[in-house]
Amino acid sequence: MCVACEFKLRPNVSDDDGAHLKVQRYDRLESRYITTGDFSALQEMSTEYPIETRTLIEKMLQLGKVDDSSMNTKFLRLFQDSTLQALVSDVEAEYANMDDINEQLSHAFKNLREWIPSIPVPKFYAQIGALDQSIIVGDNSIGISLDKYMGKDYPLYKKYYSDVDVMTMTRNYIVPDCITFYLLSLYPIENYESLTQQERDLHMAKVMWVTNKAIGKNVFENKYIKQVDNFMKSNAKESIASMLMNNDIKF
Repeated sequence: MCVACEFKLRPNVSDDDGAHLKVQRYDRLESRYITTGDFSALQEMSTEYPIETRTLIEKMLQLGKVDDSSMNTKFLRLFQDSTLQALVSDVEAEYANMDDINEQLSHAFKNLREWIPSIPVPKFYAQIGALDQSIIVGDNSIGISLDKYMGKDYPLYKKYYSDVDVMTMTRNYIVPDCITFYLLSLYPIENYESLTQQERDLHMAKVMWVTNKAIGKNVFENKYIKQVDNFMKSNAKESIASMLMNNDIKF
């Protein structure tokens, strides 16, 4: 799993409690341009999703500057590869409907808003990233690369990923990954270089524990998450927000 940061200056969702979150389908515009060369789709990508398009082209695909006069051709040419064309088609078929993802995100953020009332509710969008990063965290935005969640048995993955890697490249991990990386962006590991590996693992475990609670099931499990769980059960007065911010807790 990877995360890339890119600031985003688009308005937040109007529903403050995050009760009705919906993933915006940027991927459909992208797919339309990639598969048909429809210039109107590219124009809409640039006008309606300028930050997302810049992030995709410059940060993820690393094709150069988005305003390069030859960028449209470079972008289109990249995806003319038959393997990527098949990937785009498969992604759009697999994710024709994302109602389940929207419902899970809404449920998770409803819980997070109860525990951390000040937490911003981000905007979500789906994209196709040519097997680059899975989740893109920006300034109050989260991008989901659907091509990285095609299922552990997806044939293309067998060429590039290990059996361990593909276990988390499934639809069921989209929401957990979104919540985990978003929380990490809000509660980063301070003084990372000076910490021991155990301290780093414990901080990650705190975020994963909160993710599990927000989603309502134990997606992530390891001994450090168990330590966090035992601590929170033994310290009922400890809030989730303070636990995430306090790096001096002894588990």
